[in-house]
This record gives sequence, C-alpha cells and structure tokens, in this order.
Amino acid sequence: MFLALIGLLLLAVASTVAKANPNFANIGKTGRYIGIGLVLLGLSTACFIQIQPGEVGVKTLFGKVQPGVLTEGLNFINPFLEITRFDVRTQNYTMSGIQDERERLGDDAIHVLSSDGLEVIIDMTVLYRVMGEKAPDILRNLGKGYRDVIVRPLTRTKIRDFAAYYDAVSLYSSKRDEFQQRLFKSLDDEFRKSGLILEQLLVRNINLPESVKQTIESKINAEQEAQKMKFVLEKEKQEAERKRVEAQGIADYQRILTSTLTDKLLQYEQIKAQKELALSPNSKVVIMGSGKNAPILIGQ
Repeated sequence: MFLALIGLLLLAVASTVAKANPNFANIGKTGRYIGIGLVLLGLSTACFIQIQPGEVGVKTLFGKVQPGVLTEGLNFINPFLEITRFDVRTQNYTMSGIQDERERLGDDAIHVLSSDGLEVIIDMTVLYRVMGEKAPDILRNLGKGYRDVIVRPLTRTKIRDFAAYYDAVSLYSSKRDEFQQRLFKSLDDEFRKSGLILEQLLVRNINLPESVKQTIESKINAEQEAQKMKFVLEKEKQEAERKRVEAQGIADYQRILTSTLTDKLLQYEQIKAQKELALSPNSKVVIMGSGKNAPILIGQ
C-alpha cells in the first residue's frame, strides 16, 4: 500500500502543478501517468501476501478481526486488510532460578508451600503451541502477548495450588510423577479454553529446604548402613554354615575311618611307607617299627 499512497500523492501534485501553470502541462501529464502506475503497482502487491511455514495470518479490517486465517504459502487478500502473524509451532517457556535458562531477569523459579508448611522451589518448562483456527479469538481476547497473559500466570498458580496437597519429601521423591500428571491435566483443560495446546510439562528441578535435605541424606545413609550390616550378617551366617558342614564332614570321615581301621590294614600301610623311603635316593638304611620282628629295608 505504500507505493499506492506515493502514487496518489504524485497524482495530486501533478494535477496541482498543471492547473497552476499551463506551461508545465506535459510535466503534469507525465506525473499523472507515473502516479497511476504506482497506484496500480501498489494495489497489486498489496493483494498478495506470503505466510511462512509454521505460521498463520489473522486478518483485521479497519480494526475488526475477520473470521478465518491465512495458511502458509501465497495468499490473495483485500489490499486494505492488516495481517497479524501467529507462530503455531511448539514454543517453550521456562521458569527457573538458573540465570542461563530462565525467560525473565531475576529469580523466576516457583516458590510453593507444601502440605507440611515447608517452602519448596520448583523449576519448570512448559511446551505449548497455538491452535491455528483459534488465532483470531486469541488476537481478539488476549492479543499477541498471550504468553504473559495465560501461560505464565496460569502455570504458576496451578503449581502452587497442587503442591499444597503434598508434603515436601513426597513432592521431591515418590509423588513427583503423580504431581506432574495432575498438574498437566488441569493446565491442559485451561489452555484449550484459551486456544492453546499444552504439549508437555517438564518439572526440571525441585529444591527442598536445607534442613529437609540433611534429614533425607541422614535417612539414606542409615538405610545404606542397615543394608551393609544385613549383608555382613548374611555372609557370616553362610560362613558359619560352611564351617558346620565342613566339621560334619570331618567327623563323618573320622567315624568311618575308625570303624574300618584294622591291624592288617595298618601293617599294610606301614610296609608301603617303608618301601617308599627305602627307594628314595637320599636314604641308605631305614629301620622302622619296634621289636625283634621289625622289618629292615636297605636302599641301593
């Protein structure tokens, strides 16, 4: 439309100059042709608009939002329409106490009170997107700043409301998934009413008071010591059982040996031992036994 406005201005100037001084009639005529050409060019370019991928265009005519949206690609429109672009891709908003991650200056983490009256600090990321067909309603009711009107305040309020049902330790450990699921369901319903879709809710970090952290660490250390002692006791029981079995085996062996040991067997074993000693290269004469009948073995 800018070229059209320039063309209209040039037409007015050319007509004024031609009327004021007939000597400039030719210049005025040329100016009128150029002005008409600029008006036509401006109108033709204003009738086409390109919407980028991942966007929709909301049409406004003289301040009134028009129904329907322009989709990605080249669109033919009324040249007097004003087009407001909305991003319909997934967006994220992070509320955190970590400087490099938060969206706002200062500590943007969410401070909540648990059911046991302790302050818990939660870092969270919200993944959401705009419903393309609801973009005109969002522009009419919320404007382009829908993130600060809906996403941020609604999320922070719901987190505080739901955190009040859990004690600090449960919120940090066993009930964390349940808390996140309940929060997601409630926020998803509210977002849809405003033309937004909640895709994912990420509880990034839950910080407990220092006293609670120390209590949890002490409990964990005590549980670890108990597990260690249980392991030691179990090992000692197994060792005692092993020794009992070993002793029983020795006793059984001695009982069997005693019951089967005879004089002839002892004499046979004695002869075998004397023979091995006699055949040893370091043995010359070996005398074993007692009495006049004791055998004498002489080695070579």
